Amino acid sequence: MTAVTENLPKVICVARARIPTTQGPDIFLHLYANDRDNKEHLAIVFGEDIRSRSLFQKRPGETQRDRMVRGAYVGKLYPGRNIADEDDRLGLKLRFDEQTGTLITDPHTTWDGKVKDTLVRIHSECYTGETAWSARCDCGEQFDRAGRLIACDSELDTGIIGGAGHGVIVYLRQEGRGIGLGEKLKAYNLQDLGADTVQANLLLEHPVDGRDFSLGKAILIDLGIHNVRLLTNNPDKILQIEQPPLINCVERVAMVPLHWNSETSGIHSIEIEGYLTTKIERMGHLLQKPLQLHTKTTATTNES
Repeated sequence: MTAVTENLPKVICVARARIPTTQGPDIFLHLYANDRDNKEHLAIVFGEDIRSRSLFQKRPGETQRDRMVRGAYVGKLYPGRNIADEDDRLGLKLRFDEQTGTLITDPHTTWDGKVKDTLVRIHSECYTGETAWSARCDCGEQFDRAGRLIACDSELDTGIIGGAGHGVIVYLRQEGRGIGLGEKLKAYNLQDLGADTVQANLLLEHPVDGRDFSLGKAILIDLGIHNVRLLTNNPDKILQIEQPPLINCVERVAMVPLHWNSETSGIHSIEIEGYLTTKIERMGHLLQKPLQLHTKTTATTNES
């Protein structure tokens, strides 16, 4: 282990599978184990050629079928296929170091994250925002938009350069900025009693933000991602994701709330305005709130 990685968690990709999506492109879901906690963290990978080094590492005694079943294959699976390391239909073949069994980065088969910039979102789990349709936060909106940006060449409304089908959403299981779902629900009750999201965490004797992004960093290194275009408004996340010379954040791509630019898009609620205001004023997030949102009615509501 080198000096630049000795303080990082050790991660290993346990399995990878292709997921067809409702939005168009297939994604490759990677499930990770680690030596810091017992949670199953994920990498949602756009691009078949972005490869986990730990998943593709040759293992003693394994068969080609073993490799296909865990997802360590090139190209596409099809009935009757029996070789993981070569797809004869697509003319793709992986190369490995003969001594160590380590995957060799071949530009014909494997994304070169040292040469190419990669669009990345480090996303923390939010059950309420992603599954329960919560209008208290913009987590679900950010997750969906990150996927759309990675899939597209560019976003028409903003001009943001997308990932053109290559990129990663690292999905970390640290609900409620690290306090867990039960404590997060208690924090919501405190917010209804008048606290903001920062005050609620402190009243429950939790840190304002207890998240640790080192697992995300280790996952990106395992995927061979070096030059990161990071989708975030959080300055702390930018600082935490840097790990020179292995990971460099070469660009911050802002995630402006959709409803700030469109009356018909995004989340419209009193709660979301308070949440975003607190992020800006109390947590230093890199957003500039519009002085007036769309209509006089909306502006009056926000001021009340």
